Amino acid sequence: MNKPLADRIRPTSLDEVVGQKHLLSKGKALYNLISSGDIPNLIFYGPSGVGKTTVASIIAGATKRSLRRLNGTTASTQDIKDIVAELDTFTAPNGILLYLDEIQYFNKRQQQSLLEFIENGKITLIASTTENPYFYIYPAILSRSTVFEFKSIESEEVIPAIERGFRLLAEEYNLELDIENGVNEKIARGCGGDVRKALNCVENCFFATVTQNNKKHITLEITDELVQKSSVRYDRDGDEHYDIISAYQKSMRGSDPDAALHYLARLLEAGDLPSACRRLVVCACEDVGLAYPQIIPIVKSAVDIAMMVGLPEARIPLADAVVLVATAPKSNSVYMGINEAMSDVQKGNYGPIPRQLQNKHYDGEDAEIKGQFYLYPHDFENHWTAQQYLPDVLKDKHYYSFGQNKNEQAFKAYWEKIKGKKQS
Repeated sequence: MNKPLADRIRPTSLDEVVGQKHLLSKGKALYNLISSGDIPNLIFYGPSGVGKTTVASIIAGATKRSLRRLNGTTASTQDIKDIVAELDTFTAPNGILLYLDEIQYFNKRQQQSLLEFIENGKITLIASTTENPYFYIYPAILSRSTVFEFKSIESEEVIPAIERGFRLLAEEYNLELDIENGVNEKIARGCGGDVRKALNCVENCFFATVTQNNKKHITLEITDELVQKSSVRYDRDGDEHYDIISAYQKSMRGSDPDAALHYLARLLEAGDLPSACRRLVVCACEDVGLAYPQIIPIVKSAVDIAMMVGLPEARIPLADAVVLVATAPKSNSVYMGINEAMSDVQKGNYGPIPRQLQNKHYDGEDAEIKGQFYLYPHDFENHWTAQQYLPDVLKDKHYYSFGQNKNEQAFKAYWEKIKGKKQS
C-alpha cells in the first residue's frame, strides 16, 4: 500500500471534508456552486493540507467534464499544449476541468496560454495556491475567476480525520488498535492545522508500534516522538511569515507582553532568529522611542547577545527585551516626524540651505551682504540662541511634536523655559 494514507482516506463528498465551514456549510456560496454542477473558474487560496485538492477532486467527480491535473512546480508549456490538443476530441467531448496545483509557479506566459480557453469555456480552471493570488496570479486570470480562501483547520476539527485514519489502517491490516487517551488530541495539536501532516503522523504511529497478539497499543510516548517539530506553520517567503512578524510587532506596540511572547515563540520555533531580532529593534525605535530612549541600546544589547549565543539560549535575552518593549511607555513622535520630513524631501519640497549653516566658503560677487553670520549656540546663555535652521521655504514648518509622556514633556518644559515660548 504505497499510496499515502491521506490519499486513501480522501473524502469523496463535501460532508466528509473537515473544517472550512465558512465555505462548505450548506447555504454558503461555494457549497451552492458545487451543488449546482455549473462550475465557474475557481482559485483556492490557503495553506497546505487544508482541503483545497480534496474539494477540487469532489468537484471533478460531480462534473461531466474530463479531469486533468497539473502541478505548477513540474508542468511545462508543452503540458498545457497537450491538454489543449484534447479539446473537441472524443476524449474530452464536454470540455476539460483542469486542476492546476501551485499555480503561483506558473510564469506569466504559461498562465496567458490558458486565457483563450478559459474565456471560451472549453477549459474550466480550478487552481490552488498557498500564496496570495493577488500578488502571484496574472490579473486576467484573476478577473475571470472566483477566489475562495481556505483557512487553517482547528485542532478539534482534525480529530475525526485522525480517527478515520486509524480505523482504516486497522481494517487494512486486520489488527486491533488500543489507542491511549490523548493520542488523537496530541496529533491534532501537533499538525498545525494540516490534515495531511496529521494523517502522515497517524501512519507513522501505526507502523512504529510493535504488534503483539494481533494488537497494537499506540502510546503518547511514541506519539510525542513522531509529532513533527515543524508543526508550526511558517513559510519565510509566504503570507504566514509576514502575518506572524506583523502580529509580533503589533503586540509589542499594543503593550501586550503575553501576545508578544507568543509570537516570539512562533518565530523562534520556526528558527527565524533574524526576523525576531530585526522587528524587536524596529519596535523599540518606532513605538517606544523618546518615551524611554534608553531602551534602544538595551534592546540592541539583547539582540547582540541573542545572535552571539544562538538558539535555543537566544530566547532568553530576546524574551527579556520583548517584555521590556511591550511594557514600556510608547511614543511615535519621532517616527511621525521623520516620515513627514521624508515626504517633503521626496516631493522636492526643500530649498537652499541657509547661508549661516553652510560650510565656510567665500561668498560670490553677487552676494549683497558677505559673511556667514553663523551664531555658535555655546557662546550664549543656556547654550541656545534664536537662529533659522530650515530653508526659507520651510522656515515655519514643524515636523516634531512632543509626545504625551514623562520624558518628552520634561524636554518640552525645559525648552519652553529656555526659549521663552510654548513648544509644539
